[in-house]
Parts: sequence; structure tokens; C-alpha cells
Amino acid sequence: MASPATISVGSLAWVEDPDDAWIDGEVLEINGERIKVLCTSGKKVVVNASSVYPKDPEAPQCGVDDMTKLAYLHEPGVLQNLRSRYDINEIYTYTGNILIAVNPFRKLPHLYDSFMMEQYKGAALGELSPHPFAIADAAYRLMMNEGISQSILVSGESGAGKTESTKLLMRYLAYMGGRAAAEGRSVEQQVLESNPVLEAFGNAKTVRNNNSSRFGKFVEIQFDQNGRISGAAIRTYLLERSRVCQVSDPERNYHCFYMLCAAPSEVVQKYKLGNPRMFHYLNQSNCIELEAMDDGKEYHATRRAMDVVGISSDEQDAIFRVVAAVLHLGNIEFTKGKEIDSSQPKDEKSLFHLNTAAELFMCDPKALEDSLCKREIVTRDETITKSLDTESAVLSRDALAKIVYSRLFDWIVDKINNSIGQDPDSKFKIGVLDIYGFESFKTNSFEQFCINLTNEKLQQHFNQHVFKMEQEEYEKEQINWSYIEFIDNQDVLDLIEKKPGGIISLLDEACMFPRSTHVTFAQKLYQTFKNHKRFSKPKLSPTDFTISHYAGDVTYQTDLFLDKNKDYVIAEHQALLNASKCLFVSNLFPSLSDDSSKSSKFSSIGSRFKLQLQSLLETLSATEPHYIRCVKPNNVLKPAVFENKNVLQQLRCGGVMEAIRISCAGYPTRKPFYEFLDRFGILAPEVFDGSPDEVTASKRLLEKWGLQGYQIGKTKVFLRAGQMAELDALRTEVLGRSAGIIQQKVRSYIARKSFVLLRQSAIGLQAACRGHLGRGVYEARRIESSSLYMQKTIRMYLARKAFEELRSSAVSLQAAMRGMAARGELHLRRETKAAIVIQSCCRTYLVRRRYLSLMKAAIITQCAWRGRVARRELRKLKMAAKETGALQAAKNKLEKQVEDLTLRLELEKRRRVEMEAKIQENARLQVKEIQSQFEETKSHLVKELEAAKRAVKEVPVVQELKVVDTSMLDKLTLENEKLKVMVSSLEQKIDETEKKFEETSKLSEERLKQALDAESKITQLKTNMQRLEEKISDMESENQVLRQQSLSSSPVKSVSEVSQTPATPKLPNGNLESVNYRVEVMNPSPEQQSAATVKKLDIESGSKSERSQADRQRASQTLENLDALIDCVSKNIGFSQGKPVAAFTIYKCLLHWKSFEAEKTSVFDRLIQMIGSAIEDQDDNDLMAYWLSNTSVLLFLLQRSLKVAGPSTATPQRKPPASTSLFGRMTMGFRSSPSTANLGAVTALDAVRQVEAKYPALLFKQQLTAYMEKIYGIIRDNLKRELSSLIASCIQAPRTSKGVMLKSGRSFGKEAAQNHWQIMVENLTSLLKTLKENFVPPVLCQKIFTQVFSFVNVQLFNSLLVRRECCTFANGEYIKAGLAELELWCGQAKDKYAGSSWDELKHIRQAVGFLVIHQKFRISYDEIANDLCPILSVQQLYRICTIYWDDSYNTRSVSSDVISSMKILMTEENNNCASNAYLLDDNSSIPFSVDEIFNSIDAKDFIDVKAAEELLENPSFQFLNE
Repeated sequence: MASPATISVGSLAWVEDPDDAWIDGEVLEINGERIKVLCTSGKKVVVNASSVYPKDPEAPQCGVDDMTKLAYLHEPGVLQNLRSRYDINEIYTYTGNILIAVNPFRKLPHLYDSFMMEQYKGAALGELSPHPFAIADAAYRLMMNEGISQSILVSGESGAGKTESTKLLMRYLAYMGGRAAAEGRSVEQQVLESNPVLEAFGNAKTVRNNNSSRFGKFVEIQFDQNGRISGAAIRTYLLERSRVCQVSDPERNYHCFYMLCAAPSEVVQKYKLGNPRMFHYLNQSNCIELEAMDDGKEYHATRRAMDVVGISSDEQDAIFRVVAAVLHLGNIEFTKGKEIDSSQPKDEKSLFHLNTAAELFMCDPKALEDSLCKREIVTRDETITKSLDTESAVLSRDALAKIVYSRLFDWIVDKINNSIGQDPDSKFKIGVLDIYGFESFKTNSFEQFCINLTNEKLQQHFNQHVFKMEQEEYEKEQINWSYIEFIDNQDVLDLIEKKPGGIISLLDEACMFPRSTHVTFAQKLYQTFKNHKRFSKPKLSPTDFTISHYAGDVTYQTDLFLDKNKDYVIAEHQALLNASKCLFVSNLFPSLSDDSSKSSKFSSIGSRFKLQLQSLLETLSATEPHYIRCVKPNNVLKPAVFENKNVLQQLRCGGVMEAIRISCAGYPTRKPFYEFLDRFGILAPEVFDGSPDEVTASKRLLEKWGLQGYQIGKTKVFLRAGQMAELDALRTEVLGRSAGIIQQKVRSYIARKSFVLLRQSAIGLQAACRGHLGRGVYEARRIESSSLYMQKTIRMYLARKAFEELRSSAVSLQAAMRGMAARGELHLRRETKAAIVIQSCCRTYLVRRRYLSLMKAAIITQCAWRGRVARRELRKLKMAAKETGALQAAKNKLEKQVEDLTLRLELEKRRRVEMEAKIQENARLQVKEIQSQFEETKSHLVKELEAAKRAVKEVPVVQELKVVDTSMLDKLTLENEKLKVMVSSLEQKIDETEKKFEETSKLSEERLKQALDAESKITQLKTNMQRLEEKISDMESENQVLRQQSLSSSPVKSVSEVSQTPATPKLPNGNLESVNYRVEVMNPSPEQQSAATVKKLDIESGSKSERSQADRQRASQTLENLDALIDCVSKNIGFSQGKPVAAFTIYKCLLHWKSFEAEKTSVFDRLIQMIGSAIEDQDDNDLMAYWLSNTSVLLFLLQRSLKVAGPSTATPQRKPPASTSLFGRMTMGFRSSPSTANLGAVTALDAVRQVEAKYPALLFKQQLTAYMEKIYGIIRDNLKRELSSLIASCIQAPRTSKGVMLKSGRSFGKEAAQNHWQIMVENLTSLLKTLKENFVPPVLCQKIFTQVFSFVNVQLFNSLLVRRECCTFANGEYIKAGLAELELWCGQAKDKYAGSSWDELKHIRQAVGFLVIHQKFRISYDEIANDLCPILSVQQLYRICTIYWDDSYNTRSVSSDVISSMKILMTEENNNCASNAYLLDDNSSIPFSVDEIFNSIDAKDFIDVKAAEELLENPSFQFLNE
């Protein structure tokens, strides 16, 4: 430990605490060697000065990732740093190149995914956050660069996470050295899958861990010269055999026993197993099941892992057979036999398990019983059989179980090694050691003795390595280190393993003597080592002994030392299992020769283990070691619980404190120059005068304050123990004086501010008083003026009132007189009007009376006439009622119609069956007829039904009349009701008939679809046959032309002309180019049409015809035209009206040659080959942009022009076979054409017109789409590749020297260190310029830049979360300035080209916005989540808040309440989702469709586009001028 430095009053310090190991506080008083400290817990303690350690007040709240960076490297500082990082889920911490891993007891999948492995690939150790991947990568890089084999030592106590760390290391090494397996299982897969197999048979639940490895493991991975895994080997050490027979509560036995009991029922029945509680070896503990472990699923997982590592199914069955036999052995109980001191199976249950074990071992049950209950003693003359008592029989049974399980475990390890295979030529190796940590329990037996011996040996190796690393560090920095002492633990190792005279040697000697006991062995130890400083005897126990290990004193109980040290197989057990009929069991116990059996009568586990340990140390010494120390934070195995005393003990046991002690013996404080000057530059600002470098400034500062013993290295300042505290004390004084000056200035400012406030108040009071007096004078004057005004107003009011009274009286008199005259006139008018009304009423009454009398006479006359007419009608109805036969006839007619309809339906069904049969024979010729007949029949049936319904409605209805003959009326009514019932039943039958008709129609439609599918397949076959026949015909025609060419001497003119015709070349796909003449001639003559018709008929009949000479000439001309087109457009021929000339020229030629309508052509193949050859140089963005413009425009023209004809365009009976096949391919393999609703205006243009596309045209469209997407991806990836090298520099601000900072201030301008962002903007501008020059559609430009900005967002944001040094205030300002450059670029590029690119940076923008906030501790979580960073998840916010630190303004992060709220929310989210990853993923898919390009271009833009000028001069391309 470092010696305690001088402590001053008011400084922070660490003091020892019985509960928390160490607790911090503030020094209140110093009295000599006694110091009074106020602890943060509230209590005051007085401690000795030697036990007080200074605390760094400027230590980051979230700790440091490398504890060598701590200002005070001592025990409480290390402990506090680990706790601070553990609280924010930073479970890994460096101590130099040693990794300390604290078990989080929770899943953290985001730390171990493929993205993290990619991040650590090639990164220097310490560049990224501490991680096992970094250790594995450092080992791999050293192995490949320096050619030295490496080893990684993982240690820690049970439950600390050694096994998981080992898995991560092996997984990363498999990731770095893995290769794609051609077939079978790869080496890396077998190495990884060996872990679950070994865990199943070598791991068990202990008090401290649910998956504790009860053996040591060293995995040696071999690599070839290319760094690929070529082989592997696994070595195991000291399997805990005693656990097979003895399990203490609440532990469990090995996992494989419980897995087998939870296996499928057939397996359980096969081995006669059951509930684990019924087996003695398992029910000794109450713990049978584990909460987070499903034994049934683990059984299947283990079987799968066995398959991967190469264990066959038969071998797997044999393995589990042996495991089951061990369980049955444990249930064999013994009782006293008939003879004295003899034993035998206790009851039928024991006999059952005995027979079952014998059956599983495939041996004789009697022989098994004898091997357990008897022993044979071989003498010179005879062999004596001795019976064993019950206790000895139980020991014999347990011994058999232990040796069988031990041999089985060794066999599995050997099998895995043999299956994986080793590379004898490998020179590069990386070994991963997963070994048990130092153990000290209440009861420590032989296993703990061996385990602690291992840790003593490894600690010696570790100390040597740490000392070596210290020396290398000092040599690297070129400082003097010769006086540093190194304390070794060789005396403890000599005490244990020295030969002769060590504890192991004495134990072996005691085991050789039959009469030796643990008591005699203990006495021997006391006598031999009574004067040894590392050995002592406890006072209360006569057989225990204590050894002082490097990690503390451990007391061992010798009760079982002798039994556990013996390593031999009982002869009866050896003979029994060697004679087993099971080959697997007999191979576990091979027969031994006489010499070997004599020499192996006694074998010591201690000696054998010592040899294994020696071999392991030799292997480690030949490699470059790396260390991972695993720590268990608590004994309750729960997350977020950090027990200081427990962790501190593990740090001592793991040698971490020993490494710190070695470091403190030299220079424990090592600060880079810029950090040293940043911290202590205020002690002497004058050292920066003259702009010296950092080294000179550091020397001046140290010399000024007179420190002695320090060292100045090449990059760091090395301080001795206590010197850091001295400098901090001086710094505190300077800061104190500075604080006094600041307080003086602040108080002066406050006093002046108070004076100014008082003066302003006095002035305000004076102004208020003067205002009050002025307002009084004004008020008096205002009252005087108001009184005068009121007097004037009152006088005026009185005069006006008198005048109004006189005027009102006069008006009233006039009104009364005028009213009286008007009332007289009104009375006269009323009298006149009343007389007129009376006269009118009288005349009306006389007229109405005469009218009523006339109307009454008319009604009487009408009633008489109507009665006469009614009686006449009654007589007619009576006559009609007698003719009811008419109704019966109507009924019969309806029934007959129903029968006719039923008969027609049956006939229709038969006819439908016949039609379906005909459809299957020739579906194409019968589809329309079936549809027409179906429609006619359906309409006919509907008409018949309507006619029947009308007939029913037309049946006369008898009206009810009041007649005298009521019986006849009732009879008619009854008959009428019967007819209605019959009509309703007929309607029901008709409805049923309609339903059956509909079902028959559906069945017919399904069969029709089947027939159409069959017909399409037949048509496809016919089309293929037709193509083959055309190829054969072409070949024969070509042969004929060649024969005619050979007859050049013939006088026939036609032959000579034919011989001059050049041979038609073949295309790469095998098709002849001459077949294009059918689709390349624009206006064929009637003779040509007739010839084509004859040829088509010849092909269909199977006959082969010859092509004419004119056709061959046309084909040759077409080939020449195609070559000319390709030669022209393969060059950059520019643009016309903002459109690529090449694409427009190709489209016009294909349209003129009618290539889109050709059933077979090779024009498209040649064009696709030309495009593929043109884009071979993928690094040329200008070339890629040119062809992206061409392919996109050509694809637009094809999308506009090509249309797919439906089946209604032609009669099915006369449609050629290829048409149906093409329709099937078009509907299955290609995208449908866009809607033609808006093509009305376009069809009027000659530039783009629609044609009916055939299969080659649609295939060309698909291939063109693929090439366009490929070119788009090339341009996007090229830009990503250019920017990725800049992003690493853009995420972290360049460091500014302290001298410059002191002179110019801490803030840096926008001009400083913006070169990388400027280069990024220049790359974006360059690409945008290239895309504009090549007239790439803006929609594609938007997609390119949107995806690139998304890539920048992902890389910057992930780097911000992964690298703690990037998550700072100054770095946030740097990134914010860079993002402003990108925002400016997006504004200049406009939305037309940039699109939503700026929105893609939302994650990094919000994260940076949070970093540059000054008062983060005042912000609540709701403000962060809803206002500042709404897009970020809780995990991302928690990560940023916990790793944030400020090296510029010392601003604090968010409050502890906010952190607690985030933890709660993360816990809730973790329970609801499977992953809590906080890193983003990059999306590299194609983000657009053809329809988007189609909608972004207008066909009207092509009206004025001109074709290639080079082709316009060719007479064959004059159509381009049209």
C-alpha cells in the first residue's frame, strides 16, 4: 500500500469502517497522529494517521476505466472506483493490462453482439471501454504480429463469472479465427459447443454459484499462419469426485444427473429412472430444481452439443447409461450378513437397484454384489476372500461411483480432443485458463488445499508478470527503476510442494503406511514445520493446521486428507467393469499388465496434481500472459448489490491488491503531461512563458516546488507515493487563496450592488414625494374649475326645464282636440261595415239550404242504382265459384314446371360433367363455350323461375263478398289456402335448386382453373419445343449456306450470291442472331407474310424448313445495326435536354426494331452485357453516376411503354400457345404495369408510346432494374467508405495543449479542428456535383444522401456510446459545430436533392444537444425524455448520463434521482423485452421502388430529346430523325 500522505483540515479522506470496509469523510481536526473525521454516514470517528488515505475530490463520478489513472492508487480508491462503475453497469475495469470483471447477475446482451466484436476488432488495448473482447483481441494481435503464443488466465471465486468470461473469450477468438466450413462441423464450432458438454458433466450448484465449475480447464486453441483456427485441445484439472456421493444442503450434484431425470419419458423408462428425490446421491440436499434452469431443455441442448463435438448417438447412449448406473449404485443399501463383519443388500429395493446397475453396466449382478461386499487378499500361497462390514461396503460403493464418474469425465474430455483434432504444425497458440479462485471456508479439506496451491503458483506467475510489465513500462518511458524490490511467495510454495519435506511429500508418505491416520499426519506436520513462519497450529484443534497464503490465513482440517489423496482403483472394481459386455464401459477400465499394476498399487492425487500444475506453469511461461480477474459483488447473487468487504476480500485473493502494492513500490501515480499540466498548471502559470513544450513545463513546475524522487518519462510524469497528495495539498492552498480573492470580489460586487439599489430607492422616494405635492396643487385647480362648470350647467338646466313645461302643455291640448274628431269618424265607419256583413250572411244561408236539398235527392237515386248493379255482380260470382277446376289446373301446371326445371337441372349437371371431361382433353378450345353455355343456362333458368313466379302471381284471387252461400265461400277459401301452401313449397324447391346450381357453378370454376393451369403447362412445353425446332432449323440453314459457300466455282448466279452472304454468328446464350429478322423488319410484303405463315405451319407439324437468302441478308443487316448501336452507346455520348442520349437512343432503336414484341431475341442480352462491362470500374463515381442516369431513364421508358395484354385481347381458341405461356410468366415473375388512367396525354406524344411486351422484353426490364439497384448501391457504398475513415476523427475533438488553453482560454473557435468535417462536406458536395452533372433523377439523389446520413448518424451515435472519452462537454461542442456544417450543406443542396437527410441525424443531434447543456443536474427525467431527447431510449439516455464527463468546465451530469428513475424504467423494460441494446443498426437495403422513379419523371420531357449524332449519319438509323 502507499504510505499515507499529509492530511490537512478540510480535505477529504478515507477511513476504515467495520461494516463497509472503507468510508469517506472530511477531516475536522488533527492532533498529532490522531485525526478526527466526519464521515458521510454522519458519525464522527478519531483514527490513527497511518490508517487514513487521501480521497481525490476531482475523481469522476462514474469512475475511470483504468485504475492506473487514479490520482491515489490505494485500496479504498480501487474499491470506490469499482463500485462507481458497477452502479452504472460498467462491469469491466482495467488495472494496467489486467481486466477486472464484476458479475452483474443480469443479462447484458448489447455488450456481446456482433457489432461490439466488430468494434473491438483491431482496436488498441485501452482505446475502447474495458471488455473481454479487448483482451482477446490484444492476445490475437500479439500472436499474429510478433509470432508469440498467448495465454489468458481467468480466475475468481465460485459465482464470479469465470465460465461466462471464458465463453466470451472463446467466442471472440472463434470470430477472429473462424472460417466458413465447407461441410460438417468447423473447429471453432466444436470448441464453442464443448462448453455446454463439459458444464453438464463438470458443473454443479454450490452455495455461491448456481453453475459452478468443479474442475479447472485449460483450452488451447491452435492457429495456422493465416490466423485461422486449425485445432484445439482441452485439459482439465482436479475434478471434485466427492460431490458424486456427498452433497451438502443447499447445493446440487452435477447437472447431468438432473438432466437425465428430466429427459423424455422413453429415456427415463429405458434407464429406470424417476424423480431425482428418489436417489440417494441427489436427495441429500433439498435443492433439486433451479429457477433459471430447465433441466429438460438442458438435456436436449447437451445432446445437440454432443452431436456438434463429434460424440455419436451410440456413445451418447452409453454415457447416459453409465450416469444412470451411478444413480442406481447410490440407492444400494447394506445390512449385516449372516457371517460376522459381513454385509449384503438390505431389501428388495436395494436388490432392484443392484440388478439395474448391473444391467446398465452389462455385468453379472452377483459379481457386482461381491465387488461391493467382499475383498480378495492375494498372498504367496493362496487368495483369501474377506467380507466387508456395512460401513466398508458403503465406502466401496461410493468409491466405485466416484471412479466410474471420474473415468467417464476423462473419456468425454479425450473424446472432445480427438474429435476436434490438433494441428501438429501450428506455431501459434492461444490458451484460455478457467481455473478456480482462492477458497477459504469454515471447513477446508484436501480440495481447498489443492485449489489454494494452484492459486499460489498462479499468483507467483502473476506477480512476476506484473513486475515485468512495470519494468517494461519504465523502460518504455526511459526512467530509472533499478532500486524497486520484488517480494516473492516462493516460501509458501516450498512449504507445500518441496520434495522431500513438503506437505504433499509428507502426505504421500503417510498414505503409503496402512496404519497412518490423519492424527499421525497432523503430528508429523507440527514437528516438521513448527518453526516455519507461514505454518501454524490452531489452539483448539489437535489435527488442524493453518497456512499463511498471500490472500490470508486458511485453516485446513486433515480428517479426509489421506483418503482423498489416494488415487487407485479397487482390483475387484477394475476386474468387474473390465469384463463388462458393454464395450464403452470396458474401455473405461482397460486391463493393466502385471508390471504396471504392481507399479500403480499406490497413486497420489496430490503428486499427480502437482505434476499437472507444473506442466501448466511451463505452458504459461512459454506464452505471453493476459489476466482477467472475475469478482462476485455479493453473496446473494442479485444485481445492483455491491458488498465492499466481500469485493475487497476477492481483490486480495485475486492478487489485484498485490499488483497495486508492486505498482506502489515504484511510481503509483503516472500522469500524461497534458493531464498533469491540466491539473497542476495553476500552481505555477509562469512555466508556460515562452511557449515551452509540455515536458519542459512539467519539469519547471516540479522543480519550483522542490519535489524529489519523481521521474520524467517520454510521455508521462511518474510520481512516488505521497507526492500526488503533496501537489494536491499545494493545489488546494492555491485554490483556497483564489477562492478568497473570488469571495472578496464577489462581496465587493454585492456591496456595490446594494449601495446602487439604495441610491435608486432614495431617488425614487424623492420623485414620489414631489409628484404627490404637484398632484395636490393640480387637484385644487381642477376642483375650482369644476365648480364653475357645475354652476353654469345648473342655471342652463333650470331655464331649459321651464321652457319644456310650457311647450308640453300646448302640445297636449292640441292632441286632445284632434283625437276627439278622429274617434267620431271611426264610429261611423264601424256601423256601415256591420250592416254589410249581416246582409251577406242572410243571402248565404238561403243559397246553402237549396243546395243541400238537391244533393240529398241525388244520393238516394245513386244508392238505388248501385244496389241493382251489385245484385247482378253477385250472380256472376256464384257462377264462377262453381268452376274451381281452373284453380286445380293451375296447380298441375306449376308442378309440371317444377318437374321440368328439375329435369333440366339434372341434364345440365350431366352436360357439365361432359364439358369438364372435354375441358381436360382440350381446355383451350372449350373455355369460351362453357362460359357461354353456362351464362345461357343460368339466364334460361332465371327466366323460367321468373315465369313460374309470374304464373303464381297471376292466379285469380277470389274476393270476399257478403253472399248468402257461406259454405261454398269457405270451401273456396280452404282450397285457396292449400294452393298458397303448394306455391310456397314450390318456391322453396326452386331456392334449393338455385343453391345447388351455385355450388355446381363453383365446382365448375375450380375445375376450369385446374384445366387452365394444365393448359398453360402444355403451352409452355409446346413453346420450348418450338424454340428447339427453330434452333435446329437455324443450324440447318447455316449449314446449307456454308455448303453453298464451298461451291464458289459454280456458274449458277444465285449460288455465288448466297456464298457472298456472311455467316451469322452465335450469341453467348446459344441463340442465332438471324432469328431477329422476323421482328426487325418494319413493313413486310405480302409474299413475306405468306412465307412466314407457311413456315409457322411447318414448325407446328414438326417439319424443318430452310430460310431464304433475303431473310439471311436482313439478319446480317440487323446484326450490323446492333453492333453499331452498342459501339455508340457504350461511350459517354452526353445528354440532351437534361436526359441521357444513350438511354433514349436505345429505346428508340428497340421500339423501331419491334424488339419488345419479339417472342425470342438476343438484343437484350447484348445490351445487358454492354452495361455490365461498362460498370466494371466501381471506384469511378462519375462513371457510375452516368450509367445510373441511363439505366433509370431507360427503365422509366420501359415502364411507360410496355404493357401486358390480358386474356380478353384474343379468342382463346385461336390464340397461339406462346401467348398463354407468356401471360403466365408475366403474372408470376414481373411487376405489373402502372395504371393507364393518366396516360391520355402521353399517348398523344410520339416520344413514348405503348407496345405489347413479350417475355424477353419483360426479362430485360427485370435485369435492368437489378443493374440500376446495383449501381445505386455502389455509389452509396463508395461514399460510405470515404466517410467512414473521417467519422473516427469527427467523433472526438483534437486535444489542445495546456499552454495554449491558459493563454487563449478553454473554448476553441469554429476554425480550429474542423478539417475533418470540412472534408466530409467536400465529399458530399463532390458527389452531389457529379450526380447533377449526370442528371441523375433527384429521387435517387435523395435516397443516396438519406442513407449516407443515416450511416453517419449510426456511426457517430454508436461511437459516442462506446467510447467514454467522446462523451464529454467539449466533444459535444466539437460535434455540434460539425453538425452545423452538415445542416448548412443540406440547406444549400435544397430538399430536391437532400430530401430528409438532416432528419436522419436525429439521434446524434439530440445526444449532442444534451451534452452541451450546462446545468444538467437541474433537469428532470421528463424534460429529458419528452423535450430534449424524445427519440432516445431509456437505455441510451442512461448510457450517456452515466459515462458523461466534462474536462473543460467541470459541469456535473444529471442528478442521482434521474439516474434512479432510469434504472427503474430499464428494469421494467427488460422484463417486457428480450434485449436492452442501446446501439443502432445500419440499414443497407434498397430504399426505393420502380414506381417512385416512374412518378418522378414526366414523359413530356422527352419530346425535344435528340438521339446520338453518330448514328444519325448511318442510313440504317434514319428513323431516329422522325
